[in-house]
Amino acid sequence: MTRGKGTVAMGRKNKKTHIICRRCGRHTYHLGRRKCAACGFGSSSKYKRFTWQWKPCKGDGDRLK
Repeated sequence: MTRGKGTVAMGRKNKKTHIICRRCGRHTYHLGRRKCAACGFGSSSKYKRFTWQWKPCKGDGDRLK
């Protein structure tokens, strides 16, 4: 007999995977990986960021459309 993925299986999901990160304060620090999913704490001394997160600005402060 195999277990399904439905309502009964949801009762087994009671482990803590994420706790509050010491650096960014968000609930994204993974206990198993020892790494924050939001800021990268635990694997990098720099904050985790990507270029697609912000649009570039022109010199007068207006954002490009």
